[in-house]
Amino acid sequence: MPVSTPFFSDTAAAFCAAFIFMIPLAIAGLTLINTGLGRTRSAAHLMMSSLCAVSIAALVYLVCGFAWQGFAGRPAHVLTVGGKGWNWIAAEPFFWRHLALDGSPASLAALFGMVSVGLAAIIPLGAGADRWRLSGICASTVLLAGCTFPLFAHWVWGGGWLAQLGENYGLGRGFVDAGGSSTIQAVGGLTALSIAWILGPRRGKYTNDGMPSAIPGHNAVLVVFGCLLALAGWWGLNSAGALLFSGVGPGETVRIGVNTMLSAAASALMAAVITQTRFGKPDVSLTANGWVGGLAASSATCAFVRPAEAAAIGILAGMLVTLSVEWFELRMSVDDPGGSISAHAMGGLWGVLSVGLFGRVAAPSSAGGNSGQWLAQVVGIATLIGFVLPLTYGLNWLLNRIHPQRVAPEGEHQGMDLHELGAGAYPEFITHSDEFTQR
Repeated sequence: MPVSTPFFSDTAAAFCAAFIFMIPLAIAGLTLINTGLGRTRSAAHLMMSSLCAVSIAALVYLVCGFAWQGFAGRPAHVLTVGGKGWNWIAAEPFFWRHLALDGSPASLAALFGMVSVGLAAIIPLGAGADRWRLSGICASTVLLAGCTFPLFAHWVWGGGWLAQLGENYGLGRGFVDAGGSSTIQAVGGLTALSIAWILGPRRGKYTNDGMPSAIPGHNAVLVVFGCLLALAGWWGLNSAGALLFSGVGPGETVRIGVNTMLSAAASALMAAVITQTRFGKPDVSLTANGWVGGLAASSATCAFVRPAEAAAIGILAGMLVTLSVEWFELRMSVDDPGGSISAHAMGGLWGVLSVGLFGRVAAPSSAGGNSGQWLAQVVGIATLIGFVLPLTYGLNWLLNRIHPQRVAPEGEHQGMDLHELGAGAYPEFITHSDEFTQR
């Protein structure tokens, strides 16, 4: 079961708060990546959608998100099965009532959750680019921030039943995820998969015989700059999560930073090598997806592996992400312009499994050793695929029946910027006359 440090010192609290304040850089990075990988005529819409999604996620998390996520050791609803207590949902008051915002671990967890749910809400935007209505994005974000995210986050970070697998069944330390490979990346990525299925592919993406057509992103500069911003945000995300939920000390943040960087770097280089080998030239978008996939995989393992192992995890993440992009597009007919499903869902799931394969997670003395850690991680993966994916798909399917989420065909043809916002991201292109080139 995840435990906090016996004495969460003022130094640890200050470090944790500083790292949490870095997480919005990851939100900005993913926003730029999604925008750059989309079409020119939808760039402003993606930026606006990101701002709205983060804002709605924060407000909904204030209203009920933390009430259902909670923090280990605080009030929760417990079911007794087989003589063992299983914690399934928190019992906190709405609107953060009775939560002292004083730098305590619980208050830091609430702040961490508020920015983390915003990061999770950004992920599906890449999969729904060029065709997802702004009103549909806002409504879907309410479901994510108010139901899917806090429920699973409680099971992992709030002392819930996945975290109790070690205490109740001796499966290592129970399900472990230091920085959110499951709670943020996989939950966001599986939501992206649900949205892509519900919306269907963009017009012109597939030919009559089902073969995909290439629709390249419009701005590689935004994509690469977004990758670098995301790295800085991930340093904060992984470090703050490990301090809060994995019982590491501030000194371990150096290891976390090194492992995060190595995982992203190795994953991106592997993606570049694969695309160079297969297509004759490295692909910028797939390399960027590899970078993000390495970051997503690093979140669960960042505090528990050696640097060389972090690089190995990144190499495998780069292979998985690059090949899964083609698999989803070609075999599953899933149109994911931003690569969100492969980078976040597949990268996140691989990171969770890597804890059981590579991690050195110290089990509590009451647990039956560390031998069952891999099984606890597999149970978490099964829960994500077998429960979270059907839940988020079902909720968004019902939403789509009540309020269709895909834009009308004429809106997609015109472009999301003009159709929904009335103005484009690039309203005018200046063409210099000959007088500027005459000598």
